[in-house]
Amino acid sequence: MRGAFLGISIDGLLRVVLGLGGALLVWLAWPVAKSALQAQQADTATSALRLNHKISLSAVLNAIDALDRAVKADPTASRHLQRSELLAGVALSPNFSPADEQRADWLMRAQNDLNFGLGNDPARGIPWLRLASVRMALEGPSQRSLAPLMMSIDTAPMLLPLWPARLRLILDHWQVLTVTQREKVALYVARTWQLSSGREWFADAIRTPIDELFVRYYVRNEPGALEELSRLLEERRGKTQ
Repeated sequence: MRGAFLGISIDGLLRVVLGLGGALLVWLAWPVAKSALQAQQADTATSALRLNHKISLSAVLNAIDALDRAVKADPTASRHLQRSELLAGVALSPNFSPADEQRADWLMRAQNDLNFGLGNDPARGIPWLRLASVRMALEGPSQRSLAPLMMSIDTAPMLLPLWPARLRLILDHWQVLTVTQREKVALYVARTWQLSSGREWFADAIRTPIDELFVRYYVRNEPGALEELSRLLEERRGKTQ
């Protein structure tokens, strides 16, 4: 017989240790697995809101409940950020008409999730943009809502799919932009103009004469940009008449 300790063979001790290790691993992994299973139930609603597909309010609320359980089981930054997308989506979607109190509650919950998630995982361009939208919806344009917008640009500057929403928010904040901030966003807007194969979204972001003034200012040094923007705006007016 191989060596023994307290009358138990070394092989026996090894099996006990391995068995306890396996049980501990299962115990530690269970909350993560449970959270993932709950979060998976929200995937359909999240995709529908992202793509602006038709979905019932009850389905979105059920998805939020599932994410509540997921966050409770595994309160990580990613779970909080995942829930913030649903809460902000249902609050800001034009497809739902909640009472003002309910909308504000969803936005506050989304803001809390974003504050926690970004505090623990700050290198996230999309959630920073979401926080800017949430704060503007709650408080109106200010440096508080502009700060996460600038962080979104800093953490994911040339992620082109984010720029239509960014440009709208930049235009919404024109009154609170400092000179330094205005010049910084001008550089990025000009760069996205250069990189964009389709520029219709620049025209789509313009809702007022002030918006048009600033977009023209941002792209003023790009060859042919002012003429192309005029053409895009004229085409858009033709489609709406």
